[in-house]
Amino acid sequence: MRLKALVLMAAAVLMGGAAFVTPAAAQIEVDINAGAVKPLPIAVPAFSGGGTRGADIATVITGNLERSGLFQPLNVTGVADKLADVNVQPRFPDWQATGAQALINGQVTVGPDGGLRVDFRLWDVFSQQQLLGLQFSSTPDNWRRVAHKISDAVYERLTGEKGYFDTRVAFVAESGPKLNRIKRLAIMDQDGANPQYLTDGSYIVMTPRFSSTSQELTYMALRPTGSSIYLLNLETSRQETVGKFPGMVFAPRFSPDGGKVAFSVEKGGNSDIYVMDLRSRNSTRITTDPAIDTSPSFSPDGTKIAFNSDRGGQAQIYVMNTDGSGVRRISYGGGRYTTPVWSPRGDFIAFTKQTGGQFHIGVMRPDGSDERLLTTSYLDEGPTWAPNGRVLMFFREGSSGNPRLWTVDITGRILRPAAYTGSGSDPAWSPLLD
Repeated sequence: MRLKALVLMAAAVLMGGAAFVTPAAAQIEVDINAGAVKPLPIAVPAFSGGGTRGADIATVITGNLERSGLFQPLNVTGVADKLADVNVQPRFPDWQATGAQALINGQVTVGPDGGLRVDFRLWDVFSQQQLLGLQFSSTPDNWRRVAHKISDAVYERLTGEKGYFDTRVAFVAESGPKLNRIKRLAIMDQDGANPQYLTDGSYIVMTPRFSSTSQELTYMALRPTGSSIYLLNLETSRQETVGKFPGMVFAPRFSPDGGKVAFSVEKGGNSDIYVMDLRSRNSTRITTDPAIDTSPSFSPDGTKIAFNSDRGGQAQIYVMNTDGSGVRRISYGGGRYTTPVWSPRGDFIAFTKQTGGQFHIGVMRPDGSDERLLTTSYLDEGPTWAPNGRVLMFFREGSSGNPRLWTVDITGRILRPAAYTGSGSDPAWSPLLD
């Protein structure tokens, strides 16, 4: 069931018979472009009502904001003001004493039909002004999505950037010994909750990728008989192959409009990039160089494709038009560059770089300028963008051979393990859910 969000008046919110004016601009904000971001102290007490559900929702919001690295949720269990009614203004001196600059309070109501309603307010504690007020209605089993929606709203109000919490991540769940690894297609909420296996482990899966327009995945399946590229609709569970090809097919990725898939075909030691129209199922070969051309990624406007190729001697990043014309190299920093992926905002291309016996996740502008390495380790690989273009997820493997999912922001300052605690590789971040 889709969530319904109701904005509670743009300029003022009537609560308990009084009008509390929302300022035209927030008195507090998080400058995510600052040289060193100091996390904003924020109070997220348990929402009132709904039994334990109010505390559950506050816990999810707290986790989302803390993992972003931009907020410092405080322990406020001892605060005297229990915020029993969301329509009553908080006792601000109680919250000022905690050191919180922002406060989120909310209330959960269960209707006669069992439906869930969640009201929340975001407050500037020191100016004692409301910054945001929203109401969400949903089914009871969708309470986690309500928490993610609230997290997104708070993130956007305080940073000026879209949130990314109401999303999912597809990835390859790995288990078993390194030389006989079971690799299953899996999906989870971005905070690691609700993990599900989508394949049974009887064959290897690689490189899942989301469509930007729907809840659809494309991925590579490798069996003893060969490789295939699949399309999987997550809402209907319908699965199909994109066709037969004379060689190994791999590294699929959707076009921005979801109507095409670009991928590589390897035959006789040579790999080239193809683009298939999913409506007609006609495919076009767009590179013909006697080298390994792979990992195609469309620009957000659908006019360009970034890819990596060893046509210059070792793997580097190139950009071309979607018909294969206008090829130009953009990486010149030394080392091997692979797995380019265009930011949803179009301002950066993320990549994996190998140099000096180490691996890095980095970003550069589409013309190759402003290259920055965000991570360094024994093995970092496979970046994927959050839909707001501010955060990357990738997988990191230590000498033990067990890969883990990690996140890093585009400044490189906020680097931490993802919430999922199992072994996983090849992450793919979904667009925001409807």
